[in-house]
Amino acid sequence: MGRYVFKLPDVGVGTAEAELVGWHVKVGDRVEEDQILADIMTDKATVELTSPVAGTVTAAHGEPGQQLAVGSPLVEFEVEGAGNVAAEAASTSATPVSAPEPKAEAPKVEAAPAAASVSGANYVFKLPDVGEGTAEAELASWHIKVGDRVEEDQILADIMTDKATVELTSPVAGTVVALHGEPGQQLAVGGPLVSFKVEGKGNVAASVPASAPSTASRSPSPVENGGGSKSAASAPPPRAGEGDPAKRGGGGEVTRTLSARNERPLASPAVRQRARDLGVELQFVPGSGPAGRIEHGDLDAWVASGSHGSSASGSSTSTYARAEGTTETRIIGVRRKIAEKMAESVRRIPHITYVEEIDVTALEELRAHLNATRTKDQPKLNVLPFIARAMVVALRDQPTINSHYDDEAGVLTTHAAVHIGIAAQTPNGLMVPVVRHAEARDPWDTALEIARVSGAAKDGSAKRDELTGSTITITSLGTLGGVIHTPIINHPEVAIVGPNKIAERVVVKDGQMVVRKMMNLSSSFDHRIVDGHDAAVFVQRIKGLLEHPATLWMG
Repeated sequence: MGRYVFKLPDVGVGTAEAELVGWHVKVGDRVEEDQILADIMTDKATVELTSPVAGTVTAAHGEPGQQLAVGSPLVEFEVEGAGNVAAEAASTSATPVSAPEPKAEAPKVEAAPAAASVSGANYVFKLPDVGEGTAEAELASWHIKVGDRVEEDQILADIMTDKATVELTSPVAGTVVALHGEPGQQLAVGGPLVSFKVEGKGNVAASVPASAPSTASRSPSPVENGGGSKSAASAPPPRAGEGDPAKRGGGGEVTRTLSARNERPLASPAVRQRARDLGVELQFVPGSGPAGRIEHGDLDAWVASGSHGSSASGSSTSTYARAEGTTETRIIGVRRKIAEKMAESVRRIPHITYVEEIDVTALEELRAHLNATRTKDQPKLNVLPFIARAMVVALRDQPTINSHYDDEAGVLTTHAAVHIGIAAQTPNGLMVPVVRHAEARDPWDTALEIARVSGAAKDGSAKRDELTGSTITITSLGTLGGVIHTPIINHPEVAIVGPNKIAERVVVKDGQMVVRKMMNLSSSFDHRIVDGHDAAVFVQRIKGLLEHPATLWMG
């Protein structure tokens, strides 16, 4: 057996680093040649890296969202054949070099120690059967660390079984002495998971029955001390009247009172949280589960009986549950690139926004006529090809607006060709595919190209040159409505145009109140390059062309 190190290739054009977006493999996986290993982000394109060899993954370097240096180790494999090899990745593929590179062996995960081998531990919680007779399960993540003080029913870890994640909770209160396993590792059912220091307990290894709950947020019943272990399956049966609706009295009363049950009611964290939301004290709820454990169905029955708000004081609360907690989402990949680009644009460019309303009644009549008479090979037209054409014509008089501004070098580059970016919402976030040479396209060709590049961006097949190189951008919120918006310039461009929804409005025309189809056009300009007067002239020129659409292709 040998070791093979696959290094991060140059996935861009001379880039020094790239962002790791996500893993498709984990330590211990058997990988075939050309199998996808990871997604790497460069600029606004995601690159799938595939394995150059077949072998077993022994180490995966980096976390999603981390910037990795080109040429640094990415994945280490155990492969059939010769000794240690460091894979040097070329810009397009990764090929192992022939000379061996001395390198420390990938760390191996040792088997979990027995209870007696963990110093200071006197209670060992073993992994229950979280599936249906499964022999092992994957440790997805820890919610605790060594040294933490843990309360009973506190979540310890997430365990993966099939495609469901199970939250394991602590059967005891104590201090964590050792955690047995790393995220991504396959653990044997019945093997040690967490070692605790528990006050008042001798050395006890917690055994879990094969029928331990596999529902999310369920945990085994606490294991009692006393020279051995005792599980939920061997706990005493429910008291008379518990879990039996027939034993309830009228008006939601039950035969058991708070004084009749001194121990803490058995229930999962999810049931406890739901009871708190409903204002229900679990001491009064009969449990139908093992050892009187209160299930969701017991809580439902209690609420249905009209006693959902009952407490020792007889008070009641609303039937609506309160929302609690927060969710943290790490911003990585395309979303992070978008955030960085938007922040850079706003930070570096002093925006001036100009909004004008345009009467598009004649344009809509022309568009309807062209759609009604189009041939089979011609696409159905929306308003974007006409706006693109109006921009092309207006830029003939103001070519400076079709420019890139390098503010660091103090250089303005004005382009003869009009490459129009089309801001498109995709499953991965906002992208700007490019319609190149819009000045040379008729409305149908423009519509076809807009549909092609936008579709490629949305399905993830867009190439790098289809997502870069725009000289001016259209961002359309038309179908979503809205009166105006303030578009953010696509740096290093100096202008962006954003049509809003077309709607019928009552306007005054030739002294008469008439209903016309109107559209607001919102636009932003780099005020360092485009003065307010020039911005207004540009938009007014677009307005005139769209209100008299016959002039769009005249010359």
